[in-house]
Amino acid sequence: METSFKRAEMSDMEILMEFIREFCEVDHHPFDDFSVRVALTKIVSDDSLGRVWLIQRNSEAIGYIVLTFGYSLEYRGREAVIDEIYIRESHRGRGIGKRAIEFVEEVSPSLEIKALHLEVERENIAAQYFYRKVGFEDQDSYLMTKWIAT
Repeated sequence: METSFKRAEMSDMEILMEFIREFCEVDHHPFDDFSVRVALTKIVSDDSLGRVWLIQRNSEAIGYIVLTFGYSLEYRGREAVIDEIYIRESHRGRGIGKRAIEFVEEVSPSLEIKALHLEVERENIAAQYFYRKVGFEDQDSYLMTKWIAT
């Protein structure tokens, strides 16, 4: 079975929304259809923000991966965050997640990305193990967030 990656388009919005809803349920994140749809529309339609790909197995969409862009003096240029990666449970454990990370690494030089980052829940030991296994390293810093009222 072949794993492939399709750059998301506006016509993929409904399947992406379905996957994001599933991802939020699994990770216990709140899901607001309107705000997710607005944010997803922006990133799919604006290349300066990042990229979204559908993960496909034999042409069937089975998940998605989102890459968002930033810029860092520390990393000497463009950096990117694997903001979300989700593969339906029935397709996990087959190397698809590893292949998705490899795919992002392969396209990163053409996008002028110097460093990849991701966030993983502290209690998700299995995910931490997986990300270390594919080359991500723990940093001696904390990701801290402050929401900005709009």
